[in-house]
Amino acid sequence: MKRLFTLCCLISLQAFAQNNTCDILIENGKVIDGSGNNWYYGSVAVSDGKIVAIGRNISFKGKKTIDAKGLIVAPGFIDVHTHLEGDEDKDPKATSFILDGVTTCITGNCGSSNIDVARYLKWIDSLKLSINVATLAGHNDIRKQVLGRANRDASSTEMRQMEQLMEKAMQDGALGLSTGLIYIPGTYTKTPEIISLAKIAANYDGLYATHMRDEGDSVTQAIEEALAIGRGANIPVEISHFKLSGQQNWGRSRETVAMIEAARREGIEVTIDQYPYTASSTSISTLIPEEILADGQDSIKARLQRPEVRRYVTRSMLERLKKRKLKHFSYAVVAYYQSDTSFNGKSIEQINLMNGRKHNAKTETETVMEIMINGGASAVFHGMGEEDVKRIMQYPFNMFASDATIRVLNAGMPHPRGYGTNARVLAKYVREEKVISLEEAIRRMTSLPAQKFQLQDRGLLREGFAADIVVFDEKTVKDVSTFEKPHAYSKGFHYVLVNGVMTVDHEQHTGARAGKSLYGPMKKKDAAR
Repeated sequence: MKRLFTLCCLISLQAFAQNNTCDILIENGKVIDGSGNNWYYGSVAVSDGKIVAIGRNISFKGKKTIDAKGLIVAPGFIDVHTHLEGDEDKDPKATSFILDGVTTCITGNCGSSNIDVARYLKWIDSLKLSINVATLAGHNDIRKQVLGRANRDASSTEMRQMEQLMEKAMQDGALGLSTGLIYIPGTYTKTPEIISLAKIAANYDGLYATHMRDEGDSVTQAIEEALAIGRGANIPVEISHFKLSGQQNWGRSRETVAMIEAARREGIEVTIDQYPYTASSTSISTLIPEEILADGQDSIKARLQRPEVRRYVTRSMLERLKKRKLKHFSYAVVAYYQSDTSFNGKSIEQINLMNGRKHNAKTETETVMEIMINGGASAVFHGMGEEDVKRIMQYPFNMFASDATIRVLNAGMPHPRGYGTNARVLAKYVREEKVISLEEAIRRMTSLPAQKFQLQDRGLLREGFAADIVVFDEKTVKDVSTFEKPHAYSKGFHYVLVNGVMTVDHEQHTGARAGKSLYGPMKKKDAAR
C-alpha cells in the first residue's frame, strides 16, 4: 500500500511538472524572500495553497496571472502580538490586518487567552477567518480559573491545577506560555510560579512570551525577571512591546537593548517585539494601584467609594504624574468607555473639564476613579520617546507587532497600530527615515517570527511553503490611521494571498476567508507520527 501511495505521488508530480500550470502566477516583481537577502526580479507560482516554484526564470502558466512590475513580492506578515481572544466574529474578514499585509496572527498574549486551546482553535477553523491564527496559553486566565483574582500565592494543590491546565493547553496546540505581569492577577504572582508553568511549556518545546512587570522606572528589574524565567525554565523568551514608558525614562533604551544583547551572549534565546509608535494602549486601570484591583469589579467599586482609599489612590497617582514631570493627565486618552461614549478620544484632562471639575491633577484622579467605578475603559497613553523607538527598532532580533485586536470600523477611538503597524514601518522608518532597510524590515515581519514561534512552513518564499504572500508598492505603501482619525485602512498592499487564495485584489478585500488554525510543536509532533 505504501509503495502504491508513493508511486501515485510520483505520477502526480510528473504530471504537474509536464503540465506546468499553476493556480496563480506572480511575475515581474521584486522578490524579497524574507531571509534578509537582497531583492531580485523573479516570479512565484502557487498551486493548492503552496508555493510550487520561485525564481528568476520559471516556466509556468497561471490560471490567474498577477503582473507585479514595480512591486515588492514578499511573504505574508506574521503579527506576533495580537489580542483576538473571542471577538474574531466581529469581522471574520480581519480587514484591518489583511490590508496591512498580515496573514498570520499570534494571539493569547499578555497572559490573556482561551484556556481550552483545542476548542478555541477548532472554533477558529469553523469561523473561517481571512487570516491564520495560532495561540499562546495565558497565565492570567489559567490563574483566574483556579484562584480567581485573589491577591495571594497559590497553594500546592492550586499550583498542580494550574500546571495541569498548562499541560493540557500545550498538548492541544498552544505555542507556549504568556504572562501579563502588570495585569490582575498576574501582578500578584511571584517568579517561581511562572517558572513552574514555563517549565511545562518547555517540556513541549514551547516558548515564554511576556508583557513584563514594569516598562518604566523598574524596567531593568523586569527584564532581569524575564531572563531569570528563561534560565530557570530553560525556555526561549520573547519580551513583548519592548519600550520605555514615561518621560523620565527616555533614553534608557541604550541600557535595555544592551541587556538583551548580553543575555544572548550568555546563551539565553531571547528576542523582543515592538509597535512603531510613541504611545501605548491598555486599560485605564493601570493608573490605579494594583492592590485596589483585586477580586473583581464589585470589590473595586466598593474600595473606591471609601474616602481613605480614594485619598490613597490620589496620592499614588499624583506621585506617578510628578515622576513624569507633567502637571495633568493629558497623556492618557480614553479609547472606549462603554458608560459614556462621549469620552472616547478625549484625555483625562479634557474629560475632567467636561465634568465641571477644577482644572488640576487632583480632581483628574477623581475622574479616573469614577471611570473605574463605572466599569473602566480602554485608553491610549502618550509617553514614549521617538529616539528610543528608533534605537529599539535597529536591534536585529526585534519583531513588529500591533498589540491589537481585529478593528471594527468606527468603534471607539482605538490606537492606530491596529490598522497601520506594518505600513508605518515600511513608510516612515524604511522609506522616509531609513532607520532600517526594506529587506531587513520584511525579515522582521516574516522569517524571524516564523522561526521564533516555530511556524515551520511560513515566513519565507520557498518551494513547498504555504502561499501566504503580499505584493505591495514600496513607494506608496502608507499607514493612514492616526490618533485623531484611527479608523482608516493602510494603503499600498495591492495583492494578498492567504494559503494560496487571493484575499486582496487591487487593494480591495475579495471576501475570501482561507485562513486556518496553526498549531504548536506538540500537535505538529503528533501529526508527524
